[in-house]
Amino acid sequence: MNPEQFVQELSKRNFKLNEKQINQFNQYFTSLIEANQHVNLTRITEENDVYLKHFFDSITPLLMFDELFKSGSNLCDIGAGAGFPSIPLKIIKPEIKVTIVDSLGKRLTFLQELVDKLDLKDVTLVHGRAEDVGQNKQYREQFDLVTARAVANMAVLSEYCLPLVKKGGSFIALKGPKADDELKDSQKAITTLGGKVSEAEELQLPYSDEERTLILVQKVKMTPKKYPRQAGTPHRKPIH
Repeated sequence: MNPEQFVQELSKRNFKLNEKQINQFNQYFTSLIEANQHVNLTRITEENDVYLKHFFDSITPLLMFDELFKSGSNLCDIGAGAGFPSIPLKIIKPEIKVTIVDSLGKRLTFLQELVDKLDLKDVTLVHGRAEDVGQNKQYREQFDLVTARAVANMAVLSEYCLPLVKKGGSFIALKGPKADDELKDSQKAITTLGGKVSEAEELQLPYSDEERTLILVQKVKMTPKKYPRQAGTPHRKPIH
């Protein structure tokens, strides 16, 4: 998917990018490739692949659940790495507020430089592990939306993300193909943490045979205080 096709595909779906947004994606690609020579941010470096597997892939929640991305909504992205999916979402929906949580300082340095270069407002970077941030009153149950892409399996991911979602908010997990088994295995964790799966949408990325699954979890009740457990525990002992 080249940059022109990227713009066309979004336009077909009623997201018409202006010149500034097109330039922001172009600058994002350039910055990512430059920084990737010094910091391990991505294995995907071909322009067409970055536009498809990073940029377009990051925007799929917006294509499926546009009604959740209201103006002024507060979104938290867990383990965003090089800024996926939150930065592409922010470029297309500049009116949302974004908080990015990552445990690696070097990645956050890249993201800070990127945010400055792209002139993005209302983006907060938090250096820390999801488990610690989820127990911090400043962030716990403060967000309308929490996203995570390719971070961990669904049971572990739910413990990272659901404590940050406010009651009535949503958690969107961006997963690969055929996430059914993972979803079944995570039912107990999701329920325990106050969530309820409302949709699991399968889709194929354009110009490719790349399949993805988007899992939408509603936060229906508050997360018990003991979750998230201390750093490392959710990964070692998922809730089953």
